[in-house]
Formats: sequence, C-alpha cells, structure tokens
Amino acid sequence: MTLPIIIDTDPGQDDAVAIMLALASPEIEVLGLTTVAGNVPVHLTSMNALKVCELAGRQEIPVFAGAARPLVRSPVTAEEVHGRTGLDGPILPVPKMPLQTTYAVDFIVDTLMARPAGTVTVCTLGPLTNLGLALLREPRIATRIRQIVTMGGGYFEQGNITPSAEFNIYVDPHAARLVLESGAPITLIPLDCTHQLLTTKARVSQFKKMQNLAGPAIADMLEFFERYDEAKYGPDDAPLHDPSVIAWLLEPTLFEGKLVNVSIECESQLTMGATVIDWWRVTGRPHNAMVIGSANAEGFFKLLSTRIARLP
Repeated sequence: MTLPIIIDTDPGQDDAVAIMLALASPEIEVLGLTTVAGNVPVHLTSMNALKVCELAGRQEIPVFAGAARPLVRSPVTAEEVHGRTGLDGPILPVPKMPLQTTYAVDFIVDTLMARPAGTVTVCTLGPLTNLGLALLREPRIATRIRQIVTMGGGYFEQGNITPSAEFNIYVDPHAARLVLESGAPITLIPLDCTHQLLTTKARVSQFKKMQNLAGPAIADMLEFFERYDEAKYGPDDAPLHDPSVIAWLLEPTLFEGKLVNVSIECESQLTMGATVIDWWRVTGRPHNAMVIGSANAEGFFKLLSTRIARLP
C-alpha cells in the first residue's frame, strides 16, 4: 500500500531534490504539488515545480499555484541563495505540462475532505502560507490529516536568515503559528537536523556520475546552491534541507527526535519567526510536534542516491 501525500513547496534546488526523491519512491503516491511564494515569487516556484516533474519523467503529476504572499507580512525571497529563477544551476527546458487552474489552497482542502480521514500526509518544504490558509478556510482538515511533515525552524542551530529564525518560518510566521496550533499531528525537521546532512564533494559526485537526466541535473543544482552555504559555513559544509522530509517518510529509523512543544514568535522584530522549541520540557506547555534533532547522514545520502538513480 502506498502513502498518499501532498507536497507543498517553493522550489528551490533542495525542494527539487526532495520532490524527485518522492517521485522516485514507489512507496509514495504524490497526489499533487502545491506551490507557494518563498525562495522566489510564486510564478517562478510554479514554473520550477513543472520543470522538476518533467525532469523526473512524471508529467502526470498535477501542479497547483498557491499563495503569492504571506498572511500578514511583506514577501521575503532568497534569490541570493537560489539564483534569479530559484532553480539556477542546470539549464532545464520550458515545461510542456500545464499548470492546473485550481487554486492550491482549494486543492489541499478538497483533497483532505474527499479522502478518508487519516490517510493523506501533507509535506511542506517552504513557507506554510498555503496550509495556513487551508486551515482558515476549513478548520476540519486538521483532524483529517494523517500527519504534517515540515522542514522548518531551528533551536540549537538558531536561524539561517536572521540570528534566530529559519527562512521557511520567518517568511510567514503567522501561518506557521496557525499550523503548529492546529492540533494536527506534526513532525518538524529543523536546522538542528538538516545541518548534519552535508553535500560534500564526494556525495555530489555520486549524482554527477548517474546515467540519467536527474542525477547530473541535481549535481548542477547542488554545486550552485552550495556556493552560498559554503561561504557561510565553510568548504564541504553545505546542508541539504528539504529532502529530509521525504527521507523521514521513507526511512524514519535514520532520524531521532522528541515530542515537545513548539511555539512561533510573531511579535518581536528582533526574533520574528523564531521557533521556540521546549526541548527540555520546562514550560509545561502541551506537546504539539515531534521535533527531529539528529540524522544518519550516510544513510540519508545512500537512500537519496539510490532512489534518484532510478529516475529516467
């Protein structure tokens, strides 16, 4: 039996790798991709999602464009990291597959309401605007979601866009607060975990040597994407964030975490978007998320390279 998922995403090179990992895994049924403004504006994240589906040979996957801006704050993008298109690195053709006409938020709500409760997992790789809007439109989806698995936040590693905030949460902290307070089962994979998943030159070379379309394209993506993080963290120290979401679904034994309370800072300009993770359970606030604190990097990259090699 396959696991049906919705991938909510703002591609992004690391989003692209996560999407291809899902599309290369027969245990997973991707019901659709929903796009959101984040790494670049939503018209570009939507174009990139189409490109990634075609690169993976999965033109049948529907792609739905979603929110063009956060719930409350002004848009924040990351072209300095991901390039002008958001998917700089490889030269990918203009996609032939169409963008769906249904709004992404409507697709999320309609799918969760139509499918049996507790069967659909929502995987979020970018800002949580679409899922926040879906919960506002139809609060009942919170009890129908099997689980939400999201890459976002940081605690011991702090932030990567401000000293205290990780990008996905910082872009739309109000949506993140809605999601964390929804009551749905949540797994949060923060920087504390993803900073252990480093795209070393040896690991990137595994993709470059693959005899398919996706492998060398991923190598080009990672070599472009790495340049920003290597300047920040050091050579051979560029973390690969978003594929951890799909890897956790496929092989949860690669990861370790703890059920704790996570709260989102939405008021302070100094710490806007901070994920306040009660790792030591000192507040007495109820647990609302499984927070992943560590990962087996060798196992993660073995899984990733093995699956990506299956693509055409």
